[in-house]
Amino acid sequence: MDIDELNAAFGKAFGRRPVGVAVAPGRVNLIGEHTDYNDGFVLPIAVDLATRAAWAPRDDGRLALASLQQPGKDAEIDLCEPIAPGEPAWSNYPKGVAAMLATSGLELPACSILFDSSVPIGSGLSSSASLEVATGLALLAAAGKDMEGYKLARLCQAAEHAFPEVPCGIMDQAIIALGQADHALLLDCRDGQARQVPFNDPDVVLLVADTQVAHELSGGGYAARRDQCHAAAEKLNVAALRDLNTGALEAGRDHLTEVEYRRARHVVGEIARTLAAVDAVEAGDMARFGELMVASHESLRDDYEVSCEELDAIVAAALACDGTFGARMTGGGFGGCAIALVRTARAEAVTEAIQTDYEKRYGRRCPVFATHAAQGACYV
Repeated sequence: MDIDELNAAFGKAFGRRPVGVAVAPGRVNLIGEHTDYNDGFVLPIAVDLATRAAWAPRDDGRLALASLQQPGKDAEIDLCEPIAPGEPAWSNYPKGVAAMLATSGLELPACSILFDSSVPIGSGLSSSASLEVATGLALLAAAGKDMEGYKLARLCQAAEHAFPEVPCGIMDQAIIALGQADHALLLDCRDGQARQVPFNDPDVVLLVADTQVAHELSGGGYAARRDQCHAAAEKLNVAALRDLNTGALEAGRDHLTEVEYRRARHVVGEIARTLAAVDAVEAGDMARFGELMVASHESLRDDYEVSCEELDAIVAAALACDGTFGARMTGGGFGGCAIALVRTARAEAVTEAIQTDYEKRYGRRCPVFATHAAQGACYV
C-alpha cells in the first residue's frame, strides 16, 4: 500500500486525512541470538518491511487505534482513565507504549492512529517492536515532542514486558529506533552503547526465508530459557552470562544442571561469535562471517534448542548451494525465519533451491526475499 492508499484508508476509518505518518521497520539479526537479555552483544539490521502509523488529532479526549491487518478489531482508550491491557490482543502493544509514555511524563494527545504493516506477524522479523516504535513516534509527533532513540527503545521494551507480557530483550526496539541504511548495529545490551558497522557490499545479499511456522514468544519456551540463563548466572556468581568466558563456565559446570550449562554455553559462545563477526565484516571476510553464522545456528539448534525442523531444512538447503557463505535461524526461534548470506550473482539460484527443497518436504514454497540494511524509524 502506497502513501496515497494509506491516506485514503485513514479517511475511510476516521473521516479525515492524517496529519503525519511514522515508519518503523522490521529487523533481522545477523548474529547474536538470545544474548540481549544476558547483557551481551547483538548485530542486527533494519529491513525493508515496515509498520506505518498514520495519525491525526482528535477533540474528544480519546486515543483510537485501528490496524489494516486486524479488521474489525479497533480499540479506543479514554485518556482520562488509567490505560490497562485488554482486548483486542494486538492493541496491547500500542496501549503499552501509550501507558509508558504517560508514565514518563508525556501528556498523551487525543488522536487517531491507523497502522499498516508489511512485517509478517510471527515471522521472527519483530513485527511487535516495529508496531511499538511506530506507535511511540506517532504519539510523540502528535504531542509535538521528540525522544532520543535509545530512550524510546527502552520505553517500548518496558511496554512489551508490561502489557503483552513478553520478557523481550532490548535488541529489537533498539535496531528499529537506531538503525541506519547500509549499516548493521553492534549493540552492547548492558550499557546501550551502539556502533554503526558498514554492511553494504554490493556483491553480497542477505536472503530471508520464512518458514511460515508462527512463533509465539509469550509462550513458555522463551521465558524458560531466559530463566535458565539467569539461574546459571546466579549460581556462578556473575551479574549476567556476559561476564563469563569459556574457561570460567567450564570451571563452574558442576554447579549447573545440564540444561543450564548448555544454555550458558550457547550464550557465552554466541557473544564471542558476534564480536568475531564484526571483525569479519569490517575486514570484508564474508567466508569467515558465514562460518560464524553456521556455528551460531548449530548452537541454537543443539544447546539452546530453539530451532525447528523447518528452520534446519532451510539452513541445510542454503548451505548446499554454491555461492552461500553461511546460513542460520534468526529471531527468537520456535519457527519464524532463517537467513542466508549469499553472493548477489547467485541469489536467484539459491532462492529457487531453498523453495524447491521446502516444497518437496512440506508441500508449499516458503516466501524468500532479499534485503539490505535499511533505514531505521523515521517520519514520512
